[in-house]
Amino acid sequence: MDNLSEHKSGFVTIVGRPNVGKSTLLNNLIGQKVAIISNKPQTTRHRIRAVLTREEAQIVFVDTPGIHKPKHRLGQMMVDTALGTLQDVDLILLLIEANRVSGPGDEFILQQLAKVETPVFLVINKVDLVAKPKLLPLIDEMSRKYNFAEIVPLSALTGENADRLLELVIRYLPPGPQYYSPDTVSDQPENLILAELVREKVLHLTEQEVPHSVAVVIDEVFPGRKDVTVIRANVFVERDSQKAILIGEGGRMLKKIGQLAREEIENLLGVRVYLELWVKVKGKWRQDERQLHHLGFRRNSP
Repeated sequence: MDNLSEHKSGFVTIVGRPNVGKSTLLNNLIGQKVAIISNKPQTTRHRIRAVLTREEAQIVFVDTPGIHKPKHRLGQMMVDTALGTLQDVDLILLLIEANRVSGPGDEFILQQLAKVETPVFLVINKVDLVAKPKLLPLIDEMSRKYNFAEIVPLSALTGENADRLLELVIRYLPPGPQYYSPDTVSDQPENLILAELVREKVLHLTEQEVPHSVAVVIDEVFPGRKDVTVIRANVFVERDSQKAILIGEGGRMLKKIGQLAREEIENLLGVRVYLELWVKVKGKWRQDERQLHHLGFRRNSP
């Protein structure tokens, strides 16, 4: 295709149903953690840009919330954010699972893809979980439903075939300049990154309705004594019962969340951190447009 000696750049969005491994794939491609991950559906709530800079190309990956049937205003904003990235990008990666069961969600995504002229790769994740011959019927089924530019089976967890995906992505990108400095990895505001790291620990440590009802907002970040950075964060839930679960008996759950988040934040920032968490109740915040804006949720373009 294009001459790879010419510098290339462009925007590549990753879309798919919830929990198919979009953030895991993004972290693998970038080579470091830029998006939180968990086994809970709808972990990603914001549009995340992550930048991979090579000598011959700069790729701006756009990680998106899982496309699902929304049950509240937050869910609708997440779906709108994901679908909004299909416009004005250079390449779309549709991520599905090798061991998946096809459903209405897949059909809905394919219907949206039919509305754009952008090249679409079918990326089949979790091939480490299935025997290779079982991929052939899936590839055949998806090929009959959509004319994909490329089909790439891989494992986002192990990195199997990820290099092949990058090679093909660069091949399809147009000639262009560097949009970001070579040392840029993500355009996320630092406070959002810190808040997401706290929320990730909540996702890992809690069950049932609690993870989906949690939002985290960084209130203050300032230098403390003895070269310790002080971070104060509010953890919002929708009900008093959820607040009780997050705090835990004798405050043990909140202490564990804070300990794990602090350790990861210290690794990220390279400084000692004192993390102070406060749990507050905001009733039905996921349904309230004003509260969603206050908590930092916006419709954003790629």
